[in-house]
Amino acid sequence: MTVEQTITPLPSVELERSCVQFLHREAELLDNTDYSGWLETCLSEDLEYRIPIRTTRVRTSRDVEFSTTGFHMADSYATMRVRVDRLLTEHAWAEDPPSRTRRLVTNVRVRELAADAAEVKSYLMLYRSQGDTADYDLIVGERQDVLGLEAGGWRLRSRLVLLDHTILGTANLGVFL
Repeated sequence: MTVEQTITPLPSVELERSCVQFLHREAELLDNTDYSGWLETCLSEDLEYRIPIRTTRVRTSRDVEFSTTGFHMADSYATMRVRVDRLLTEHAWAEDPPSRTRRLVTNVRVRELAADAAEVKSYLMLYRSQGDTADYDLIVGERQDVLGLEAGGWRLRSRLVLLDHTILGTANLGVFL
């Protein structure tokens, strides 16, 4: 009897580095509240961006751990553009005063899908505070991204954010993960 192992080929150093650099640049744009820059340089017009609601289940349950019908966010490029455009107006009350954020992106794993596409998994910890209070939010989860080469650089084609939280302690989700 033999044990068959599936060995995933390691990505090239250049591929891995460019994907990590993309994630770091994206985090910097968002932390600097450069939402227009993020939209224009990081997102593909084919974007699918989802944050499903995590469900609580007993250990022996075979139910899925994340809802297939309920989402904190389920957006496309068009709806992201609407969100960003709204953030740039005086009508974004959830972000007045604006959030101060810091995104820590770690445990990045890259798998080449094609010459112009890569699957990138990463862990995210988002620190968020607002106003002059000592209160803050920590949002933690795993991101499963598909990046595609477009216009000479990586663009986010899809993102699935799997939060560690079953209930978000934040009053609103006015920031992007």
